[in-house]
Amino acid sequence: MHSPVPTDAPAAISEPVRAFLAENRFAVVATVDPDGAPHQAVVWYRLDDDEIVVNSAEGRRWPANLRRDPRIDVTVADGYRYVQAHGVVTIVEDQATAQADIAEMARRYHADDPAEAEALIRDRFEKQHRISFRLRPMRLSIDL
Repeated sequence: MHSPVPTDAPAAISEPVRAFLAENRFAVVATVDPDGAPHQAVVWYRLDDDEIVVNSAEGRRWPANLRRDPRIDVTVADGYRYVQAHGVVTIVEDQATAQADIAEMARRYHADDPAEAEALIRDRFEKQHRISFRLRPMRLSIDL
């Protein structure tokens, strides 16, 4: 089913979309560079109620783009099946929250090796200044 859902209110995330996003896949975030060109990055994500949360170390290009222009497109795909979420992010700079977000993602993406997740959290992420971005989609494009 392909169904773009344009609206001025946040789009509801249906149970089939929620189930698709709950599986371990990577997301591609698209942001806008200062010259207007698109910029894409592959990232971890998590779903928190009706928000898609992505997280980064400070200093990367796509977070800088979102600080300047908070519009984002997040695509999660599995072959021809995909969910695209469009909207504007809320920036979360609080380190406790940003660190909790990346820790949860590390545990999710390394569920098969919990020791690796904890090592990443301790040896890498906790030493970085992290930032989270929360997207409550204004529009969803779905083909599941």
